[in-house]
Amino acid sequence: MRFQVNRDVFSEAVSFVVKLLPQRNPQPILAGVLIEAGDAGLTLSAFDYEASARTTIEATVDTPGTILVHGRLLSDIASRLPNAPIEIAVEDDGGIAVTCGSARFTLAAMPVEEYPSIPEVTGSSGVVPADEFATAIAQVGFAASRDDVTPVLTGVQLEVSGQDLSLVATDRYRVSLRNVPWDGEASEQTALVPARTLTEVGKTFGHTGTIEVAFSGSGDREIIAFTSGNKTVTSLLIKGNFPPVRRLFPEQTDHYAVVNTADLIEAVRRVALVLDRAAPLRFTFTSSSVTMDASGSEQARASESVDAHLSGGDDVTLGLNPQYLIESLSAVKSEFVRVTFTSSDNANKLSPVLITSQTSVDQAGTDSFKYLLQPNLLLR
Repeated sequence: MRFQVNRDVFSEAVSFVVKLLPQRNPQPILAGVLIEAGDAGLTLSAFDYEASARTTIEATVDTPGTILVHGRLLSDIASRLPNAPIEIAVEDDGGIAVTCGSARFTLAAMPVEEYPSIPEVTGSSGVVPADEFATAIAQVGFAASRDDVTPVLTGVQLEVSGQDLSLVATDRYRVSLRNVPWDGEASEQTALVPARTLTEVGKTFGHTGTIEVAFSGSGDREIIAFTSGNKTVTSLLIKGNFPPVRRLFPEQTDHYAVVNTADLIEAVRRVALVLDRAAPLRFTFTSSSVTMDASGSEQARASESVDAHLSGGDDVTLGLNPQYLIESLSAVKSEFVRVTFTSSDNANKLSPVLITSQTSVDQAGTDSFKYLLQPNLLLR
């Protein structure tokens, strides 16, 4: 096999396909990138049985063929080669020669016959706006659990209903929800996608116009595919029942405070500096302000107030995880944020607060982002 390819195009393609591979793979063969050279150019693929990435790029192919080479090493080399065309060829002894300008590398070939087949997607599909979908992933993905003990909570639930695609994630302490427009064959569909994979999809495809989302497979091999332009990412779905968290969102939202988003983020960051790890921050919402109070070890204390506008009820004092709150406020893409105080039928249980966007002090936001955060018990 022998081909020539543009350095920047090749480097970007290799970088794309290796992004989803785990840093340490128990099966060395899965650390490889499969490169197929033919009449259509080059197809580069990577697969670890759970997620795959594939892209096709233009190249001048002298001798068609297929090789398998260590992905991260090839990515590191390609990104540092001089600004000149790359030539890759299989030598007589089976080694893979990479030449660019005066730079030359020889890499070991991995056994192509041992590499698993990349999954093909043939099921129902639809299209979403790339920018909105990427924003939705960023607003929801961080709320998924990072604890593998409960796998269903490490994913983001995608739910197609009519002309909407919703994304939902929870780690038991918070719930994040966002809808985006859906145009496609499937009118009812669900898929629980690993949050890590979905986050990479958002970063990679966020500025590509539209993304095609396709559902395929059955049983233990249900997969979802995301395609835009010449790139495709597939992911094995997480098996299990996602908790029915939608019912936690309140219908009535008449007791709330409106605060400048940036001002609240900065104040929370400052006051939380004195808190012990995982300790809640005390918030007191009044008619004209929200005051944050914290006390930690070494007799350190901090307090700060930010202008707020309270509507529909009495003053409220509660404890919130400052990091969880900052993450939600950072996900709100508006100048102001609405903090709604929900009610519960259980008098012994603290009610969650609802975070939504607010265009101005008097005008609610136009997007569908919602974030529920469970308050913490204040010990003092």
